Amino acid sequence: MDLNPPAGENYAHPNICFFHVVFKAAALAFYILSALFFDSFVIIFVVTVLLAALDFWVVKNVSGRILVGLRWWNEINEEGESVWKFECLDQESLARINKKDSWLFWWTLYLAAVLWLFLGIFSLVRFQADYLLVVGVCLTLSIANIVGFTKCRKDAKKQLQAFATQTLASGFSSTIQSAFTVV
Repeated sequence: MDLNPPAGENYAHPNICFFHVVFKAAALAFYILSALFFDSFVIIFVVTVLLAALDFWVVKNVSGRILVGLRWWNEINEEGESVWKFECLDQESLARINKKDSWLFWWTLYLAAVLWLFLGIFSLVRFQADYLLVVGVCLTLSIANIVGFTKCRKDAKKQLQAFATQTLASGFSSTIQSAFTVV
């Protein structure tokens, strides 16, 4: 993954990019700054987790679909097993995904999780188990999106490879068939 955003390219969906970043930043900022304004752990917990849940929902259902063309969800089948489901745009649409949008999506997804992890370590060092609970919930939501979208991206690559193999095989088959038809 490239560390720098693509040069000379604008965001194709600036509003979606804004909300993709703003919910992550709001949850982190509220958690960090809330101790200055509130003495109530309950308020800090509820508002921080609510902002993190909004971020989870926006990433999973809106920005993931629009910025990188991926969508995931998890279902429980009749046997009680967890089954991951993935959707991705067709290959032509995926090729048109804006590189800067994609870069922003993936880097903020990982950066937010790293920041929550850092805040968790900080809470652990300060022996603040209650605040560690808040961070644990927020980190779990971030990691769930990372795992879901990473699996979805791998599934999309497998589908692309299978499609390419099938296309090559059918092209080869029709070429062979037409060669024998001419004879």
